[in-house]
Amino acid sequence: MRCVFCGYEDSKVIDSRSADEGKTIRRRRECFSCGKRFTTYETIEDTPILVIKSNGARQAFDSQKIKNGIIKSCEKRPVSINEIDEMVAAVTKQIENSMEQEILSKSIGELVMAELKKHDEVAYVRYASVYRSFKDISSFMEELQKMMENKK
Repeated sequence: MRCVFCGYEDSKVIDSRSADEGKTIRRRRECFSCGKRFTTYETIEDTPILVIKSNGARQAFDSQKIKNGIIKSCEKRPVSINEIDEMVAAVTKQIENSMEQEILSKSIGELVMAELKKHDEVAYVRYASVYRSFKDISSFMEELQKMMENKK
């Protein structure tokens, strides 16, 4: 690390501490040339994930939108806020672990539906009816038939 005082290109770390709730490392350094001490901070590079909407528009990924959709589908259902938070965390983790910088909104919807299906089938059908834009009762029934066949 270059010294901020003399510009010498080498220094040693004297002390390292966690900062910013574990998201940053604070390091005290000492220059080998002039002996002066200075502080540096090391942080994880946060690369934003963009969501590609069905109309081609791009916007930053926001897990709060996932949470809002899950909450709506779970209204008046026996699903706790802890379970909802777990579902949001699971979907967010899958998206972040994919290492992709862009993801289709359709893919996010599929991940959300998979999580809902594990927790509450009624909430799953509610979410799917909006997500898949069921046009009539027959498309709704088709989805229910698939669920019934998978249960057997």
